[in-house]
Amino acid sequence: MTLTLETHSFSVKTKGNCDITDITSAVEKIVEENKFVEGNALIFVGGSTAAITTIEYEPGLLKDYPKLFEKLIPESESYHHNFTWHDGNGHSHLRAALQKSFFTVPFKNSKLLLGTWQQIILVDFDNRSRNREITVQITGLKES
Repeated sequence: MTLTLETHSFSVKTKGNCDITDITSAVEKIVEENKFVEGNALIFVGGSTAAITTIEYEPGLLKDYPKLFEKLIPESESYHHNFTWHDGNGHSHLRAALQKSFFTVPFKNSKLLLGTWQQIILVDFDNRSRNREITVQITGLKES
């Protein structure tokens, strides 16, 4: 086995407005298909209005998660960003900055070491639909 660093990517079409997409299986597929055995996968979304994290991907949390961000950083507030660019997504930038654009998960035996009810999610906070490019950079041992 050799220690290897590889970078892969895939695209996700989102609806915006706190759209939440489960990307766990896409990340798992990259690890498995590229014959990685053990290591870490860094999952990153480019752009300043989207984020990557982990939750239990279930109907209740899919409603609770957007409500949390609406309480913390309301869309209806007056944001200086909106006065500068007139695009109405100042809240999106702040939400993404708070959540962060990356998440790292270890894997062993080619399987992500996530909890039973834990999934990796992409959250698009922007106020419109987008095509998001997800980068998965894997550092780990690879089958020879």
